[in-house]
Amino acid sequence: MLHPGPDSRDELIETLVEAQDNEVIGAQSREMLEGVIRMADMTAGDVMVAAPRMDVINIDAPFDELLHLVIDTAHSRFPVYEGEKENILGILMAKDLLKLQRAPELNIRALLRPATFVPESKGLNDLLREFRDNHNHLAIVIDEFGRVAGLITIEDVLEQIVGEIEDEFDIEEDEGDIFGLADHTYRVSGDTSIERVNEAFGVTMPETDFDTIGGLVAHEMGHVPKRGEHYALAGLQFTVLHTKGGAVRWFKVSPVAVPAPEAF
Repeated sequence: MLHPGPDSRDELIETLVEAQDNEVIGAQSREMLEGVIRMADMTAGDVMVAAPRMDVINIDAPFDELLHLVIDTAHSRFPVYEGEKENILGILMAKDLLKLQRAPELNIRALLRPATFVPESKGLNDLLREFRDNHNHLAIVIDEFGRVAGLITIEDVLEQIVGEIEDEFDIEEDEGDIFGLADHTYRVSGDTSIERVNEAFGVTMPETDFDTIGGLVAHEMGHVPKRGEHYALAGLQFTVLHTKGGAVRWFKVSPVAVPAPEAF
């Protein structure tokens, strides 16, 4: 009665903050515990990759096209559709394409694994338990009308607890958001401010309501950029190196090549 426990999630989080201040737990532990608490109120629809941003495979696509998509996106799993993109037949593992290359007579249908479908309202706690129990790492999210709303991976769920899971394209924050490559081009983070890009390259980007170069380029392109796409802006050539969740993580940037004058 003298020391009542927390009566709400907000009070529980405040208790965790006090525990960190008293050096009972560390900062990372507190952040992870807060993530677990907040995740209890989240659903698949909150963190899914929306349908327009999904990388999917047409079952009738030739092998070279499939291989190109796998290399460009660097995903390990792909929803496979037939006819309309709403008609998901199953999931193709990127590594299974090796079997198709070694034995072309194989039918891609034989390589498909069953797709897991979950409603947008599926709680992340329940979904994480299903991912663990069923050894699935990807699920197709369905809206209330039975249409494909997006997809969600086990990484998307775990990131709600541990924060963003870095991959081979990530660098430490103190390494900078613009840095030179061996071929005299530059790698630029999509989160880099437009002001910094203007200053670093001595250019003037178009006036915009966007703060980041990733947002500006996507706006100018008029669609969600895909890996490998090119776009010229303010005298610079932007090549999309890596995307995640529909946003550009990294560009390769170089001056736009000026054609040599024709000789007369």
